Amino acid sequence: MKFRPVLLVLLLLSGFYYVTTHSSSTGKLFPWLQRAPAFTGATNTNTAAISGPVGKFELTVASAAPAFDSEEQQNIAVYKKVLPSVVNITSTEVAFDFFYGPVPQQGQGSGFILTKDGMILTNNHVIGGNPQRLEVMLSNKHKYKARVLAADKNHDLALIKIDAPDLTPVTLSDSRGLMVGQKVYAIGNPFGLNGTMTRGIISAIRSVRGPQGNPIEDAIQTDAAVNPGNSGGPLLNSHGEVIGITTMIASNGAEQSSGIGFAIPINTARAILDDYAKYGYIRRPSLDIVTLPIGPDIAEQIGLPADYGVLIERVLPGGAADKAGLRGGTQRAYQGNIPVMLGGDLIVGMDGQDITSPQDLSAAMNSHRAGDTVTITIYRGRKRMDVKVVLGDARDQQGRGGQSA
Repeated sequence: MKFRPVLLVLLLLSGFYYVTTHSSSTGKLFPWLQRAPAFTGATNTNTAAISGPVGKFELTVASAAPAFDSEEQQNIAVYKKVLPSVVNITSTEVAFDFFYGPVPQQGQGSGFILTKDGMILTNNHVIGGNPQRLEVMLSNKHKYKARVLAADKNHDLALIKIDAPDLTPVTLSDSRGLMVGQKVYAIGNPFGLNGTMTRGIISAIRSVRGPQGNPIEDAIQTDAAVNPGNSGGPLLNSHGEVIGITTMIASNGAEQSSGIGFAIPINTARAILDDYAKYGYIRRPSLDIVTLPIGPDIAEQIGLPADYGVLIERVLPGGAADKAGLRGGTQRAYQGNIPVMLGGDLIVGMDGQDITSPQDLSAAMNSHRAGDTVTITIYRGRKRMDVKVVLGDARDQQGRGGQSA
């Protein structure tokens, strides 16, 4: 009798050992005791045999390609929609070597079709200053000669044209109201690799300096991979609509994607297109002045009432500033070996915005069009005053020498 408890304990331990070891390997008795859950996402597979002199191999292959998930379907839809509208642009210019021999230089970039009759938008730095030959290749590999319709160096935009049939234009969106975190796509020709698409998000909306030092207001910053050759191509929203023109990368000299790329907002381009449609050229707003940037050192030397701003050296006759009564300099002086004119009005603001440099003035002008009325804040001597100015057209007045605005 006294061995019964011992036997009962041994019997229970033996049963527990059998159940746990057996069921954990087979899973037939207690599936919840299995150490790893079974994979339920397996696809249908077949076995394919390959034989040859080396031997025979049996491979497990999927019986059919899996269906695309919703995100992949969206990527594919955007690419198929926009690819026929994206072009590769090759610009050829003639430079001169050390011995004044002509040397052709080529540059590549991207662009996108705006109209069915062949108008294409790209960056000004893609076509170059004076291209001897401009060629556009479509996504179907057909090539066409292009001509420049209009260019705006200040906004780094250019409008070119080809004569080709059956063109597919892009759909332009509104770049107002863009949000950080919004999904974006870039399609272009990085390193000459035609039809390349990358994806990312809007990382920030900020003002930056373009490749030529020009200000870009409300530039769209993105982490979508952007490389040399992407310039001029479209930046798209998740519906495949253009929200910006891919323009440059922050590379720190690496000349390749660093995860920080910038695009010009499409609304900037739309304003320029309106000008071209109305006037046949791009109307650049202008004050029609020649200016001198002022910093604290210069301001102290010549006794100015503010240690920043833009000093008017010369007012172009008949221009916007002249008509508004702004004054240029009357006293000749030298900055190093460069003659300058002092004594003119010092611009320190426009429409309530501080103007501390010519770049600030240029950025403020970019938000206006020729014919707009602006309020210029100046110092005339020690007197601070506001002057109403109707902006002129840069095409009508061209300053000679110095820095004009």
